[in-house]
Amino acid sequence: MANPERLVTTVSTKGQVTLPSAIRKRRQWGAGTRLLVEDTPEGVLLRSAPAFAATRSEDVFASLPHSGKPKTLKEMDAGVLAAARPVRTTLKP
Repeated sequence: MANPERLVTTVSTKGQVTLPSAIRKRRQWGAGTRLLVEDTPEGVLLRSAPAFAATRSEDVFASLPHSGKPKTLKEMDAGVLAAARPVRTTLKP
């Protein structure tokens, strides 16, 4: 975003910086917004922090351990259908 407008802020004695409201509004950064801070050769870069930490499939595959023989796709489909059936019947008018 090329913006010729230059805004100035000051570092407080606590090391805090108040972002100008024009920037906060443009970026939709309300109170409590988490930001990533990167020190770059050009200066300090602020970016919105992701809502969730990055995860790898290897980290979650074993999160629901199962002992016994693995289920087939047919068995898994039947289990999902059985679990969904009570929900579907309660939603009917």
